[in-house]
Amino acid sequence: MVLSPAGDRPVRGARRAAIWKRHLAQNNTIYLLHGAASGAIIRFGMNKIPIIDVTDLYHPYQDCGDNFDLVAAYALPEVELRAVILDVTERFRQRSTQAGFYSDASGPRDPGFIPVTQLNYIFGRRVPVAAGPFYQMRSGTDPMIDGPRFGQAGVELILETLRDSAEPVDILCFSSARAIAAAWNRQPELLRQKVRRLHLSAGAAPGGYLEWNVALDPYAFARLLRSDLPIALYPCATSEGPFSYGQHNTYWNLPNLEFIRGMEPRLRRYLGFAFGRIARMDFLRAMDEDLPAEIMEGMYKTEHRVWETAIWQTLTGRRLVKCQEGFRLMPVPEAGRNPGLPSDLRPVHLNVRDDGDFDFTFTRSPTSCYLYDRGDARANEAALREALPALYQGFTP
Repeated sequence: MVLSPAGDRPVRGARRAAIWKRHLAQNNTIYLLHGAASGAIIRFGMNKIPIIDVTDLYHPYQDCGDNFDLVAAYALPEVELRAVILDVTERFRQRSTQAGFYSDASGPRDPGFIPVTQLNYIFGRRVPVAAGPFYQMRSGTDPMIDGPRFGQAGVELILETLRDSAEPVDILCFSSARAIAAAWNRQPELLRQKVRRLHLSAGAAPGGYLEWNVALDPYAFARLLRSDLPIALYPCATSEGPFSYGQHNTYWNLPNLEFIRGMEPRLRRYLGFAFGRIARMDFLRAMDEDLPAEIMEGMYKTEHRVWETAIWQTLTGRRLVKCQEGFRLMPVPEAGRNPGLPSDLRPVHLNVRDDGDFDFTFTRSPTSCYLYDRGDARANEAALREALPALYQGFTP
């Protein structure tokens, strides 16, 4: 038996061939099928996947997971990072912020140009970076063309990157969707032609909870969910909140960061610089010399909350597989016939409300939207606690 690309139902015969042919074309991959009965699928060749990474990365950090996550965009061999868009909310740049239930006295901060520059330095890259608009959209159709000029750069960089790409690009959004929605409102045909898939790390499933990335700009999130763009939706929360465990949300927890001791020295210093909230002017030279031991030891003991791994796993096609050393996020050629733990995108129809909350129903009808499904959340977390440290320890600039 062979499952559909979404992994939700068996398909056979001519229908199976047609579905997989379409799926392979969309994903720019080449596969071999070994045995009609077994349905084992092995990837033997793949072009790098061009991506734009949209992140609410600040310096000093608001959530150091953003600094941690951006390493994957540079280091994963399956992807080619074309641009970084910094999502910025003006009130979080202040020394102290009170926004509803959220209180933050750890400011001031600014968009994360410094950590992006550090990663460009470490990896020998020249990935362009720009900040998006600092203020919320005024309506779902707002093109945001009359805001401050500095905040236009992020929207313009999205459009420029898409125009210049010879092939469709995946956009990964780990923040508000403001800059992407503004780009859609300005040039929808360009996005239809050049966005292979939009991956949104946001929302709650089941609904009923206003998740952080949605709350940053509800108009933007609702606008994109109501578009006809191909969307993969990775909810951060459930109806119980962002730190709960469900089948369709992405949250999991690392009890500490001891594994960073074994990472490549410059990447270890990059993370220490971020977690330590270091304000040195020589932020590039700091990547070439060891940081104070007390900063590093404090980082190693830090509990780390994670929402981003699911996007990288599904984007690259890696499988969460048990091997002799423990669980690993393995490329398909290495995983072979082992399907690993679930990490699927299932086709859905959405009912989207103006505040960004949504209901979903699974469907076999044509749809442009897919919802993440990890099966048993606790089993997923236990496996990732072994697999993600091993992945990061293997990253080499």
